[in-house]
Amino acid sequence: MDNIIVVSIISLITATLRIATPLIFTSLGGVFSERSGVVNIGLEGMMTIGAFFAVYGTYITGSPVVGIVFALVAGGLLALIHAVLSIHLKSDQVISGTAINLFATALASFLIYILFNGKGGQTDLVTLLPYNLPKFIVNIPIIGDILSGLNWFVIMAIVLVFVAHFVLYKTSIGLRIRSVGEHPKAADTLGINVYLVRYICVILSGMLAGLGGAALSIGITPIYREGMIAGRGFIALAAVIFGNWTPIGSFGACLLFAFGESFQIFAQGLGWSLPSEVFTIIPYLLTMLALAGFVGKTNAPAASGEAYEKNGR
Repeated sequence: MDNIIVVSIISLITATLRIATPLIFTSLGGVFSERSGVVNIGLEGMMTIGAFFAVYGTYITGSPVVGIVFALVAGGLLALIHAVLSIHLKSDQVISGTAINLFATALASFLIYILFNGKGGQTDLVTLLPYNLPKFIVNIPIIGDILSGLNWFVIMAIVLVFVAHFVLYKTSIGLRIRSVGEHPKAADTLGINVYLVRYICVILSGMLAGLGGAALSIGITPIYREGMIAGRGFIALAAVIFGNWTPIGSFGACLLFAFGESFQIFAQGLGWSLPSEVFTIIPYLLTMLALAGFVGKTNAPAASGEAYEKNGR
């Protein structure tokens, strides 16, 4: 009985970490973008395009590593469009992000038809990113079991959380990013190029969201199908808010939301006699409850969502 409980807990932990990984990458992108003063509602679309191109890059080369590069580039290019609209043309950032989401979803569906002969809204199967651990790690009790159930995307995501925290709060680059998101005019007077910082952060957010999409496709399910992102970009955006626009806070929020999704799978495995829809809504319900309970207690960057004009007052 004890062994069954231990195995169940290990399975729940590994499932939570795997499910959280796409959210972690994407929420880190959201943190960088919003810390620089640009709201990125388009994370959902950037995840979508990243997931598709990760599969396509792997499909045409046979290498998941190349697929990751495709996802990074595709997400970055889509974010560049958002950056031009939001920073250079000073369009409404929420409308721009919403347009990005609609465009990305339609583009991915169109490319499935063009590049994969229109196979019922999904691509061909591709190779997952290989994950092989040394035997001495696998043989460590409990820890080895947990690590064996993960993948390289999970490890990369956890490392990036602490790298992002260090960059934002322990380096001059991070200070510039935060100053641009809080007081762009003051940053400008100190010689900081507000436009450049925002462009870099928005493009970085798209690359990370693309990586989040890749973590979902070639990291978990070796295929791209229409609708597979299923609102995860918006959940990642909620994690940014719930995590108070910090990498570590967003990481914790992603784990909470992922636990909700993994728990529904775990609960269904226990044979609980509840409608499947009840289990399906758990992660989304957690998202809404978290936002309803904590959004008033968070502090967004002061200039987030505001277009900056260099010669404005």
